[in-house]
Amino acid sequence: MSIDYIRLHHVQICIPKGTENTARDFYIRKLNFVEIEKPEALKKNGGFWLRAADIELHVGTEDIILPGKRHPAFEIQNLNDAKTQLEKHNISLQQETPIEGYERFSFRDPFQNRIEFISRIEMPGL
Repeated sequence: MSIDYIRLHHVQICIPKGTENTARDFYIRKLNFVEIEKPEALKKNGGFWLRAADIELHVGTEDIILPGKRHPAFEIQNLNDAKTQLEKHNISLQQETPIEGYERFSFRDPFQNRIEFISRIEMPGL
């Protein structure tokens, strides 16, 4: 028997309890996610859910948030436009180690969650 994967359903990141308004401002206004309805049974836990394309990002709440390497990486088509938008909002960008066939960079949300934007580049001869 094997596991028959379909797709990545969602990614969850965490923010400190009580900071949902700041997180909504960042993810909705600055990154253009759309808030979607969170199931009633989970609303008591705090946080909220978002969508962009067919990607769900679940924003949960915790008492302690530690920065680290873990992160979601969103493949986008307009990497330079995204850089411009983030810089307009004074979001610091971090260049990442180059990977053949991709351009990428990362940044931190207001809660120190690392977010990566990555874009496939055309390779000559392919």
